[in-house]
Amino acid sequence: MEEIVEQVVIIGAGIAGLATSLGLHRYGITSLVLESSDKLRVTGFALGIWENAWKALDALGIGHLRQQHTDIQRLVVTSTSSKQQTAEVSFKGHELRCVQRKLLLEALAAELPNGTIRYSSKVVSIEDSGHFKRVHLADGTTIKTKVLIGCDGVNSLVAKWLGFEKPTFTGRSTLRGFADLKNGHGFKQEFKQFVGKGVRSGFIPCNDRIVYWFLTWNPASLEEAMENNPVKLRQFVLNKLEDTPDEIKEVIENTPPEGFAASSPLRYRRPWEIVWGNISNGNVCVAGDALHPMTPDIGQGGCAALEDAVVLSRCLAQVLSKSGKLENTDEDYKRIELALKKYAKERRWRSFDLISTAYIVGFIQQNNWKIISFFRDKVLSPFLSRLLLSKSGFDCGKLNIV
Repeated sequence: MEEIVEQVVIIGAGIAGLATSLGLHRYGITSLVLESSDKLRVTGFALGIWENAWKALDALGIGHLRQQHTDIQRLVVTSTSSKQQTAEVSFKGHELRCVQRKLLLEALAAELPNGTIRYSSKVVSIEDSGHFKRVHLADGTTIKTKVLIGCDGVNSLVAKWLGFEKPTFTGRSTLRGFADLKNGHGFKQEFKQFVGKGVRSGFIPCNDRIVYWFLTWNPASLEEAMENNPVKLRQFVLNKLEDTPDEIKEVIENTPPEGFAASSPLRYRRPWEIVWGNISNGNVCVAGDALHPMTPDIGQGGCAALEDAVVLSRCLAQVLSKSGKLENTDEDYKRIELALKKYAKERRWRSFDLISTAYIVGFIQQNNWKIISFFRDKVLSPFLSRLLLSKSGFDCGKLNIV
């Protein structure tokens, strides 16, 4: 089979992969995105896009997504143990919108030239080839590339190639879903969280009709058997939310069978791996969940992926040719290596900070020990809530296209 030669290959057509490809495209640099699925993957339904991610989307030229999603005004946290509100944080001066993942991915893909995404392209191995990398696909295709970027998620093949360990299980699992209430949900522009008894849940409107929700808990073996059964999932969630208001339970009751995502374990990269590991090596690097898998407790996973894309595109644009001419020289390879090292330096401590903060917040919020629960509800809840705003105040910068 004939070998394909590309300047940049990106593995994974998720948020990080498509955003990085779009960032390079804004500079006039072509890339090939390899996606193992036969179409865009839209699992997860929705995600919170905080102000740091909106800055990244503005830099990429798709900030118009704001128009389709509600501007959330505040966060309200309630303890399911005491039935008391433990924190209320205004988002004035900040920006949070719950964006439908499908619309985000489609908006990113729509800006890319035809043929940029190659579907049904599962990568099975990577090997060195001088100053290039050879990527082998399951269908027998071989692609030689000048730059290889792994945006292939939590179980990243590229991260493994770089020497990272598999992400660690936190001992918690999550369920997500959405309800499309045709007559409107009537909720305020609020992000509602409920914490207590080892369970954490959240409800946030995407627009006037759609409400996105999530539930995290410490799983038991008996709960694993129901993960693909919507009827049992609905009852399971309602049981976990027995201490929440009726309006919240109605959201779950109105969630259609296709609105339930199967339960999944929460995994994260140990923070010290980010400090000591190889985010890049030669002409290879990782971004998005392949770099910094984290728990969802501060809502920064997808946001950080968009930051990665802008920074990585900006670094690579300084050394890659818009003509796409491939030069197999030591000098050319060295420039790429230094550009990826610059990207790694910029993202290392930001990733470390987000992973660590998310893990600690999740540990405290979902802990069922009496002492920790008491201090969480009486003292820590406002502080933990404000961490969401402090971590979203980051600015990854613009693409600086001249």
